[in-house]
Amino acid sequence: MARIKQLSKNLINQIAAGEVIERPASVVKELTENSIDAGATKVSIDITNDCRDIRIADNGSGIHPDDILLAFSKHATSKIQEDDDLYNIHTFGFRGEALASIISISKLTCITRTPDFETGTKVKCENSEVTQVETGCAIGTIMEVKDLFYNLPVRLKFLKSSSTEFSYIQEIVQSIALSHPEVSIDLKKYGKTVLKTTGQNNLTQTIKEVYSSDVTNNLKEVLKTDELSGLKISGFVSTPDYTRSSKKSYYTYINSRAVKCPVFQKAIDTAYRTLTANNKYPFVVLNLEIPPHDVDVNVHPTKKEVRYKNPNQIFNFIFTAIQGGLSNYVEAGNVKSFNNTQNTPAPISQSSSPIVQFPKANNDIYVDEQSDTMFVSQNIMGKMEHTYTSQTPSQSIQQNQMFEVQSPVEENGDKIIGQYKDTYILIETDEGLEIVDQHIAQERYNYEKLQNDREIISQMLFVSDVIEISASECELIKENLAKFERYGYGIEFVSDKEIIFRKIPQMLSKINPKDIIAEILQNLDGNIDSLEENILKTTACKASVKANTPLTIWQMQDIIKKWRTTKMPYTCPHGRPICHTIQHKELAGFFERNK
Repeated sequence: MARIKQLSKNLINQIAAGEVIERPASVVKELTENSIDAGATKVSIDITNDCRDIRIADNGSGIHPDDILLAFSKHATSKIQEDDDLYNIHTFGFRGEALASIISISKLTCITRTPDFETGTKVKCENSEVTQVETGCAIGTIMEVKDLFYNLPVRLKFLKSSSTEFSYIQEIVQSIALSHPEVSIDLKKYGKTVLKTTGQNNLTQTIKEVYSSDVTNNLKEVLKTDELSGLKISGFVSTPDYTRSSKKSYYTYINSRAVKCPVFQKAIDTAYRTLTANNKYPFVVLNLEIPPHDVDVNVHPTKKEVRYKNPNQIFNFIFTAIQGGLSNYVEAGNVKSFNNTQNTPAPISQSSSPIVQFPKANNDIYVDEQSDTMFVSQNIMGKMEHTYTSQTPSQSIQQNQMFEVQSPVEENGDKIIGQYKDTYILIETDEGLEIVDQHIAQERYNYEKLQNDREIISQMLFVSDVIEISASECELIKENLAKFERYGYGIEFVSDKEIIFRKIPQMLSKINPKDIIAEILQNLDGNIDSLEENILKTTACKASVKANTPLTIWQMQDIIKKWRTTKMPYTCPHGRPICHTIQHKELAGFFERNK
């Protein structure tokens, strides 16, 4: 083995750059975050030369001429001064690695000026060597990075196409813009503006500028504080009927720092678990403010990973805040910014939200994003009626009609027109024509009622068919008999492969028990932990009025009235949308009545 020797400064920086600077997007991230740390309200980003030339200009505080050479040396920073400051981080950067890493793999020119000086400083860096001269410039900093990875051909070889690398840059800039709506950010590619925010300190406006008004029209506000623990979460989540095909639209922040956090993601996924279809995900922009000493951001050089002092508490707080937002329960005040100086509203009563408890034996279970072993207990919403209003012969509907219009009934603003294809309830509202799937609307009501009823009313079965199941399924039911009992089922074991129902929920009195158990077991998909949820879903579904069932106007009214009381009126427990509204202006436009 060769003798040990000290590596050169440039080689040390290049090794460090491999951790901090993965691709051009990493440079944009580090330099843009430096601009925001410097108090900039305007940041301009220009990308050229296949994303290898990057220019970032800001109107921040600039760098003092006496500090400029030190700024480009390794582990030099203005962000922390003492050892204890590492546990009280309020800035993006604090490691002092980024600039030293960047100048080791590119040719960099920095022009900067502070308000205290009439002239600025120009610094040129190449191969980790730095030269400095005086120059005229405006207050702020301009960083020009040229020929990124010019001296690392292996890294250059593994860069993807120019358009792909720019898409990574755009994602980074979008994420920073959404966490700092008070900063105007302009991203250009070869001089053409691709993304621009106005810095109005209004998160809704920034989302509209980054995405579109279509997104903002489908968002629910999330705002919750806990003064005792110093926690606050603010932002927006989309309604469950407005989803994406991936989690790329999960914008999650800890103290305005973008993070990939299993606890955060699991809280979101759990909140939407019975609201969206499989492989469909919400649009989320959420910032969690937490005392710096309760979170460790010094886990990885990229600072994307964090560790919490109390992960269970954080999970519960995020989860209940999202449920509160989706249930139209938020604190007074508007979410305008993730700025920590924002006034803190009064805390939400903890009793208004469900609680999530982790098994005490395993505090780390939250790390497994594929795990589904979190137990959510819902608060009691109160007893709700289930029995339909009885119908009279004079209210009967002809079954063979595709669309039956009865005398409209209006209550609480709902003017029910009638049924379409004996499946959809048509309602005239202030916004337009609302079309509601009768089965799914009632399924949502039944699901939440079952979740929140302390006691499920059962009906005894004096005669019941013997149901054959597999030995493993029989054992599964035995081990989870209490869960079936909880939701009104009484099961007796005839043999190792046979069962009979002695009682079922009263709402399922007309359903064949064989169909119920078959659907519950079929939908497990190998996940035993979801058994209770499948019991809930199957019971709610089987108890709901089916499609192609004619209803009286009063039955329709009863379904809509109860559906309006649900906490999550967007989708059924399987994730299917419940209603669709055709806007008045859309109808008027079709018939050319808007001219």
